[in-house]
Amino acid sequence: MKKLYVNPDEKLGRISPEIQGHFSEHLGRCIYEGIFVGEDSEIPNINGLRTDVVEALRAIRVPVLRWPGGCFADEYHWMDGIGEKSGRKKMINTHWGGVVEDNSFGTHEFMELCRQLGCKPYINGNLGSGTVREMSEWVEYMTFEGTSPMADLRRKNGREEPWQVDYFGVGNENWGCGGNMLPEYYANEYRRYQTYVRDYSEEHRIYRIACGPNGDDYEWTDTLMKMAGKFMDGLSLHYYTYPYEWENKTAATGFDLAEYYQTLKKTLYMEELVTRHSEIMDRYDPEKRVGLIVDEWGAWHQVEPGTNPGFLYQQNTMRDAMIAAVTLNIFNKHCSRVKMANIAQMVNVLQAVLLTEGERMVKTPTYHVFDLYKAHQGGQLVRSYVENETIGTDTAQVPQLHESVSMDEDGRLQVTIANLSADQGQEILLCPAGRKVSAAEGRILRGNTGDYNTFERPDAVKTEAYTEAAAGEKGVRFALPACSVVHLTVSLEENG
Repeated sequence: MKKLYVNPDEKLGRISPEIQGHFSEHLGRCIYEGIFVGEDSEIPNINGLRTDVVEALRAIRVPVLRWPGGCFADEYHWMDGIGEKSGRKKMINTHWGGVVEDNSFGTHEFMELCRQLGCKPYINGNLGSGTVREMSEWVEYMTFEGTSPMADLRRKNGREEPWQVDYFGVGNENWGCGGNMLPEYYANEYRRYQTYVRDYSEEHRIYRIACGPNGDDYEWTDTLMKMAGKFMDGLSLHYYTYPYEWENKTAATGFDLAEYYQTLKKTLYMEELVTRHSEIMDRYDPEKRVGLIVDEWGAWHQVEPGTNPGFLYQQNTMRDAMIAAVTLNIFNKHCSRVKMANIAQMVNVLQAVLLTEGERMVKTPTYHVFDLYKAHQGGQLVRSYVENETIGTDTAQVPQLHESVSMDEDGRLQVTIANLSADQGQEILLCPAGRKVSAAEGRILRGNTGDYNTFERPDAVKTEAYTEAAAGEKGVRFALPACSVVHLTVSLEENG
């Protein structure tokens, strides 16, 4: 038996709900077919947005959604996506599949999606191929209430009141697809562009996010914080999980045990990345005013056989659920610096939470992890530590158990813990320091490492009630099956 020690009285910071954010790019079937089918579609929709997809996403309380990219953001010209759909410009999506982008999903449609989801919008502006004026006018179009050319254009297009834009990214991956810039050059460009991302409302200020590093590019972080830190609210970080080399990504299904553990080892690298980038940020921002925004993360496997390689459509197994559980635990434990994260991507692309095919929709194992973890949103991280063993193969060693614990506004502990072992269960005793447990209940996601859902078998992997948590004098005793994720709600007795 392993002990999970929790100190309910040692609170380490608030877990931002936005840590469980999502990302939707004009890529493959994420937007079109996945989210947006148009008002005339036979698939049930409200204002062109799939009803089944919206309902599923509302159920996991999506807090924030990033759009329109990704690499697409730095070739996206927002004026092409407003006005009558019949008059909108068409273009070739040169980044993703070489297909025609008809711009039928633009600013108004995205804001309607956020309204239906009840989430905050995160707009990514075009610095790579766009102009300062273009970015400035987009912000004016969306957020200015008074009389101006852009506000009047918005009204002409059917929206009287301005929208609230919570987050605005000034460029994307400007070290790569967003312009192949050096950090010093981008830092200067960021300072210039963000000047014109104006706050038109006294009640609401836009949270400005600078393009941060690719993985372990610590020089980029240092340069950006030194040259532009005082002009930003957030700095992004991108990191994708794949077991071996980028050029030789492996299949999403049919993997062996060695590949399973190697993938988890690469997932755990997120801990080092967040720690080291945070240490650099601490030197320039000891008050932690600037948030670390991990706005692209997740598994990147080979595309499914027979699909367009530019669409990045892949299956999603219990291995991906483990990736999600570990990553979200890491973000929770670094909530003093990590203020938002966005899994890539929401529907039909990379580590998607939903897959669609025509009128059918399926929830992936990753979706169910987000469903388990939503209880952490807005909670207070509390100190926790779990006794552990190292498991894996000769080349890939990982801890068997991985956890995070928060306290909600009602004083209950919200515990998420994953057993990464492919074949070994583990009994655990949760020990809350100085407190007695009055009740414990939970849900579990379990399966073999390669299990996944299909349109024919949509519930092969799903959460279920977890009834094995027994509250007693010494805490909560429970058993974790191999390859499982458990969420427990633990009620504590009052002190004294």
